[in-house]
Amino acid sequence: MNTPPSDVATPVVSAFYDRFPYPADPLQDGPPPGYNWRWCHDSVLAAVKGGLKAQDSKDEVIRILDAGCGTGVSTDYLCHLNPGAEILAVDISAGALDVARERLRRSGGAEQVRSLRQEQRSLLDLQDEGVFDYINSVGVLHHLRDPLAGLKALGQRLAPQGILHLFLYADAGRWEIHRTQKALELLDAGTGSDGLRLGRELFSDLPETNRLRRTHDQRWALDTQADANFADMYLHPQETSYDLGRLMALIKASGLYFAGFSNPSVWDPARLLKGELLSRAQALSPADQWALVEQLDPDISHFEFFVSAQPIKPWRWPNDKTLLQASGRRQSCLWGWPSRSMLGPDLEPISISDEEMSLLRLVDENPDVPLGILSGDPTTASLARGLMSKKLLLLEANDALLSGIT
Repeated sequence: MNTPPSDVATPVVSAFYDRFPYPADPLQDGPPPGYNWRWCHDSVLAAVKGGLKAQDSKDEVIRILDAGCGTGVSTDYLCHLNPGAEILAVDISAGALDVARERLRRSGGAEQVRSLRQEQRSLLDLQDEGVFDYINSVGVLHHLRDPLAGLKALGQRLAPQGILHLFLYADAGRWEIHRTQKALELLDAGTGSDGLRLGRELFSDLPETNRLRRTHDQRWALDTQADANFADMYLHPQETSYDLGRLMALIKASGLYFAGFSNPSVWDPARLLKGELLSRAQALSPADQWALVEQLDPDISHFEFFVSAQPIKPWRWPNDKTLLQASGRRQSCLWGWPSRSMLGPDLEPISISDEEMSLLRLVDENPDVPLGILSGDPTTASLARGLMSKKLLLLEANDALLSGIT
């Protein structure tokens, strides 16, 4: 007797992704291009907690779950950015997993980690897998009929000190997408090849002044050139989106804790305001600042954020003396290191001074050495803070130092 799927949408969504394996990023030989710090466990810990705890054992094995891996783009980065980890990648689509396995074979990702399993399974059915230090689930929960059940299931797989990274659709920035989806549904376009053909025809037939067409042409046409990407955006059979209030209610109902946005610059009022308005905004609580940004920027189409099993109080580095007692670790998500001009951890162009370059080199060459011992330069603390603000330097503290900064 067949076991029924844990989520009633699973068979429909699985069949959809068998037709349109997503994401449609091309396969290539060798490591994936660029880096993204959100797929690097150390970088995530430093961002969420304010630094890294010195490991009692350098042989500690990190367990990572890629929950809803699709065609393996995220798995590929997780392997290359977390060498020596144990990684489990699951997806409900056999078609997407076929692409994922070929992607990882060609990239050599499995050779970077202690173990890699790529399995056709639902994230709801992993009770036999123990717990994970890091769980990546990007663009997945909003395709379940019951996203809360999915979030609770992932929470049960999270280690006590673990971090879960999520990406969920936002209402405001998908206004035009939702209406296009509804229009194609009313036209009985379907979720297969006819839907794809009719969806593309719709944007060709609508007047150039039509808001749906304008938004598609200006924001989404490039992203949806691949058929799988177009289908995922406009033809998906199961989708839920949120506003900020419902998002926070979802997290609270799951028993997990919000641990920060993984794109914090988007939620900074300084991106949108200046002068007196910015001063007023900065006087608000963080939650009210986020609510203000949500109202001011209707182009926000998704939420990307971290949650944790336990509340996290980020470390503070109150003074230079404390900071110099920490050792450093160079950000591993840099494209072009060693160089003064690189792509940073958000794939942004970044330049550093000769002095910053020298400090990063010293950190690279002298692991576990406190910054104050590593360099006698009186500007070391200032340089370190500058590199931290650029996410290029991660601080590492032992237990004795942690007692003074937490």
